[in-house]
Amino acid sequence: MYRAFLIKYAEIGLKGKNRSYFEDCLCKQIRNNLRSLGEYVVTKEQGRIFVECPEDYDYEDTVEALGKVFGIASFSPVVIIDTIEWEQVCRAVGDYVDKFFPVRDFTFKVECKRGNKEYFMTSPEVCVEMGAYLLDRFPELKVDVHHPDHYITVEIRNRAYVYCQAIAGPGGMPVGSNGKAMLLLSGGIDSPVAGYMVSKRGVYMDAVYFHAPPYTSERAKQKVIDLARIISAYTGPIHLHIVNFTEIQMYIYETCPHEELTIIMRRYMMRIAERIAKDNNCLALVTGESIGQVASQTMQSLAATNAVCTLPVFRPLIGFDKQEIVEVSEKIGSYETSILPYEDCCTIFVAKHPVTKPDIKVIERSERLLADKIHEMVETALQTKEKLRIASYED
Repeated sequence: MYRAFLIKYAEIGLKGKNRSYFEDCLCKQIRNNLRSLGEYVVTKEQGRIFVECPEDYDYEDTVEALGKVFGIASFSPVVIIDTIEWEQVCRAVGDYVDKFFPVRDFTFKVECKRGNKEYFMTSPEVCVEMGAYLLDRFPELKVDVHHPDHYITVEIRNRAYVYCQAIAGPGGMPVGSNGKAMLLLSGGIDSPVAGYMVSKRGVYMDAVYFHAPPYTSERAKQKVIDLARIISAYTGPIHLHIVNFTEIQMYIYETCPHEELTIIMRRYMMRIAERIAKDNNCLALVTGESIGQVASQTMQSLAATNAVCTLPVFRPLIGFDKQEIVEVSEKIGSYETSILPYEDCCTIFVAKHPVTKPDIKVIERSERLLADKIHEMVETALQTKEKLRIASYED
């Protein structure tokens, strides 16, 4: 029944002279998300984006894919009418109502979007005449211009379109319209949600994962890869950098005060992540930290980890409680994978009584104990890291 989808956006419409750039980014992401499903044609036309579908396309798969494209406020399956001749448009709209509403005990209102300003009727005239036609053809219908059960929308352009359903999109800005960032991705609940939320603002996402074999298993590593694949359905393909952190962790564990382990390890993770970020043209780091959630996420602890970074650190979950984070995790489909019982390197070396209000000068003094070997270890970790390209679809 539906040969196309009409894409509607919200924020992009406020971009003035830059709107075309954001529209192009949105079209690119739509094509990427639909690429594995068939040959779709994505076009821009007077403030609208249309997705024309191949003959044998799968409706449910297409709706699912479009529902994961940031920048889409809503989208509507539309019937294309290959003419703007009035009698044929009326007949096609009537046929649409006949098929879409087998039971017609509802109120309706006709709306018209007239992109073709040379059309012989104005938008209000189209609404009146189309409403009269539908009432004549379906006497059981009733008009309610204030609170109708259904809006029947007709668009008149070089050809005509009719639709009455709006499917919610994820909103936000199209990925790629606002630079690139590096996500510190663990196997927990929080970091995939953080990546999702920053990508929703139009940011490309790469990720770094700190692996600590044999203390963390290959299953823990695969869990992180699976999480990257889940969020890549929203963010687009992710380059996942896997850093072997075992030697650094053990050196810190053996050398530094145990109550400071978490903070010092975290500071070295941030240093390494920033190096990788700069090498890959990222403009910021992204973490899943939330104030007060654990000892390393108090205000003082966050300040101590921030102190080693020159790039900005984005923490989109900073004011969320755990239940709010879980709800987003469930919505995007990462929760069930996140709770699989495979430990990451952060949880293996947790001190029994970690410092919750670290003094940066004290932490820096402890880090000086590492001076003999730590720089060489960091360079080795960077040189031996593994890089994977993770995508939710095949190129």
